[in-house]
Amino acid sequence: MSIYERIELLIKNAGMTKKAFCLELGISTGNLGDWKRGKSTPSTNKLIEIAAFFDVSLDWLMTGREKQAGFVQDQRTEYVTTEKDWNLFVGTLTESERAFVREYIEFTRYRRLKAGRRDK
Repeated sequence: MSIYERIELLIKNAGMTKKAFCLELGISTGNLGDWKRGKSTPSTNKLIEIAAFFDVSLDWLMTGREKQAGFVQDQRTEYVTTEKDWNLFVGTLTESERAFVREYIEFTRYRRLKAGRRDK
């Protein structure tokens, strides 16, 4: 199943029309048609918005599979609690890990805004 097919399934399960979906998320019907034909795919930001809107994981939306909890291994016993700790921790990450953290923070901010929460 493609990303578009999963989006189409979410729209159907929500009892929405494709037009209502497009209006709600600021997507042109032309873009949706391009996704259907495989001419283009949604941007990362749009995928994040769609996942948040339907309350599904980004993993599922992109791959059709949920990330398995068994793959997460937390070997760290000390957690980042201060800005100094955070700066030291960030310095140990690769650039792709930093990009992932930035994307996750933006995703969290978006979900808070979508839920009407302004806390930071």
